[in-house]
Amino acid sequence: MLGAFANAFRTPDLRRKLLFVLMIIVIFRAGSQIPAPGVNVANVQQCIDLASQGENASLYSLVNLFSGGALLQLTIFALGIMPYITASIILQLLVVVIPRLEALKKEGQAGQTKITQYTRYLTLGLSLLQATGIVALARSGNLLQCELPLLHDDSTSTFLVMVITMTAGTAVIMWLGELITERGVGNGMSILIFCQVVATFPAALWEVQKSQGWWMFGVVMAIGLVIVAAVIFIEQAQRRIPVQYARRMVGRKMFGGSSTYIPLKVNQAGIIPVIFASSLLYLPAMAVQFNQDAGSGWITFVSRYFVNGDHPLYMITYFALIIFFTYFYVSITFNPHEVADNMKKYGGFIPGIRAGKPTEDYLSYVLSRITLPGALYLGLIALIPLIALVLIDANQNFPFGGTSILIMVGVALDTVKQIESQLQQRNYEGFLR
Repeated sequence: MLGAFANAFRTPDLRRKLLFVLMIIVIFRAGSQIPAPGVNVANVQQCIDLASQGENASLYSLVNLFSGGALLQLTIFALGIMPYITASIILQLLVVVIPRLEALKKEGQAGQTKITQYTRYLTLGLSLLQATGIVALARSGNLLQCELPLLHDDSTSTFLVMVITMTAGTAVIMWLGELITERGVGNGMSILIFCQVVATFPAALWEVQKSQGWWMFGVVMAIGLVIVAAVIFIEQAQRRIPVQYARRMVGRKMFGGSSTYIPLKVNQAGIIPVIFASSLLYLPAMAVQFNQDAGSGWITFVSRYFVNGDHPLYMITYFALIIFFTYFYVSITFNPHEVADNMKKYGGFIPGIRAGKPTEDYLSYVLSRITLPGALYLGLIALIPLIALVLIDANQNFPFGGTSILIMVGVALDTVKQIESQLQQRNYEGFLR
């Protein structure tokens, strides 16, 4: 494997791409450490240290994860890549609902370019809303529930400058991600997400060592290696449905007669169901934070069962939501009717299954069966940090579980495959043997 890395860097154009990606990552991480104008850095750091011992920071743990810890530090890249992820998910859902977007998707590259442009506009709109909310929370002192002022002054000019700076930071992140996609290796946005998640990994591991000692640290590392191996196994697992294309004569040439397959991944939905479920469960917790009426019954109920994350009712609800959103997302991203029609149009058929409606029913049957283990897998991986919170008193950013491990393994595999394909074009031995 080290030899393969050496071969990658010996190839001039591939070496330039890798060095370019590393340069963008350095710029990205530097921007995640530069505080926004008007932020009282000393007070913010002190409040973060106090919040890490309590419960309040967990309300923002998902967004803070995707910002590499920059959110709570109120840096110029505080919003991270989360607005772009949210915008991409919204556009994916709207493509199914709005006929105009569905028509654009079918136009090929030109239509996809327009959808990408819509995603950029929506990202800027969402980042403006999120920046306004976060700066308003910091201005009022509710962001970290700390008595120390997080800003040097709470004037309107400072408020507007911070909002504009964070929104512009999101635009710069989008630009950096597109630069990696065009001139680097792999999907730029995915690599930036990977960097932000990995940035929180060492601190989370060291927190386990400080609170539990070296013996528990070793146990966590051993369990982590097993989890990583299991995630790799499931992420690579797929059901291959064979497809045969009949021979047909077009003019004087014979086409078809080839065989291929439809790869149905066990985890067809990726990490999207975990993000949906986490976001939905954060809503009542954030509503409680803004409403301090302690005498209200629903506030008492939410505070008891849905704030800490270590209550069995919270875990059961979280698990059930992940399963629901897995089936929901798979149903809107993979259309058996469309696949069956395309196969019939081009003379393809599944051996032993008639074309048309029987093929659609067969694909729906296989998809529903293969989605169940994928949904259970996502639910169990997402519950690992919550179980660790109960067993070893780790924080909710426990590294080996949840969205963090899914992102790290998924993006790492995809990037290695991209480099592998480019190495194979140059007749080098790649990473995956």
